[in-house]
Amino acid sequence: MKILAVGDIVGNSGIVKLKKGLAKLREDEKIDFIIVNGENSSEGMGITSKNFDDIISQNVDVVTMGNHTWGKKEIFSFIDNPKLIRPANYPESVLGKGYGIYKCKNKKIAVINLLGRVGMNILTDNPFIVVENIIKEISSKVDIIIVDFHAEATAEKEAMGYFLDGKVTAIFGTHTHVQTADETILPKGTGYITDIGMTGPKNSVIGMSTEVALKRFITALPERYKIAQGETKLNAVIFEIDDENNKLKSIKRVQK
Repeated sequence: MKILAVGDIVGNSGIVKLKKGLAKLREDEKIDFIIVNGENSSEGMGITSKNFDDIISQNVDVVTMGNHTWGKKEIFSFIDNPKLIRPANYPESVLGKGYGIYKCKNKKIAVINLLGRVGMNILTDNPFIVVENIIKEISSKVDIIIVDFHAEATAEKEAMGYFLDGKVTAIFGTHTHVQTADETILPKGTGYITDIGMTGPKNSVIGMSTEVALKRFITALPERYKIAQGETKLNAVIFEIDDENNKLKSIKRVQK
């Protein structure tokens, strides 16, 4: 089985890139299951019902979120869609769900979404404790567990990788929008990469206009971010899993 995880969709141009490139990627790589991070799909912050529908119309199996989960109020109208999950370490009273269990090729695949705490300035529960409790609850019910850890600090992501090594099939990082070249299979068999990158404007500062970004850094004055224009890219990672024993066989970065 091959599972594709697509890096943060940034704005409408990211959705257009997904529509143009996903079908061929799926066919070329013989992808069975697709995860897409959609928390930046609406103007770089949040997701609308149209964004969500556009993404899942590409035969995407699950859309994960992050720190901009609540960026667009209309998310509350579709937060309970089975194909949408938000970070599991939001307080229990928060609407939506932090993980989902899906069927593919006679396998049960659990996808868990987590939000980091270092440098995020969001009050969330401890992701290490939350994910450990989820795994205890579902590990006997599923064949494969994939984790999207939406976090800022590379140290927190690496720590989570080692914490989950041997407990989940794979963990990939999102949020920083820059694909890292550290894809690996950890000592106990879990696939890991610090960040899978982004899908959206190529010539940009993490998807945003370089002109605006530079002005903010040079002058230290507030300036509203806007999404860059022009050529786009698609960043992702492919996890190949042995159908016989559900163990990870390989992890491969994608840059399109």
